[in-house]
Amino acid sequence: MKWQRLLLSKLQERVGKKIALAIDTSTNQTRTILIQNIVKLFGEVCPDALLVQADFKIRSISSIKDDKITYYTHGKSSYTDVLEWVEKEDIDTLFYITDVTGYFYEELKVKKEIFWLVPDEFIPKVPFGKAIRVA
Repeated sequence: MKWQRLLLSKLQERVGKKIALAIDTSTNQTRTILIQNIVKLFGEVCPDALLVQADFKIRSISSIKDDKITYYTHGKSSYTDVLEWVEKEDIDTLFYITDVTGYFYEELKVKKEIFWLVPDEFIPKVPFGKAIRVA
């Protein structure tokens, strides 16, 4: 329950801010029930948050309440489009559910607050921001 309390407190601290939850949909090997529960938590605490589904490109951007998630089986992911979108849309905080094995341009400048929500026992080194193990 430690990570749940941490995530809840991070969300409560940001109520009234522009928040997005991105989901890496490049594989269906993820813990889908866990991800659904995280999306539900966001919907209850931050109902104005945006839900971004992406793999090697952004597949959809919708309300957090529109929680139908489509997964793919190719395993290719890139964070570049989502991170550029966050800057362009002036999102205050991005929470990204991923195994952190995706690609992004080294030259990419990220000035926004990023939390990597890793649904795995192993947390790889994140390129920036903070990793939170949600497994």
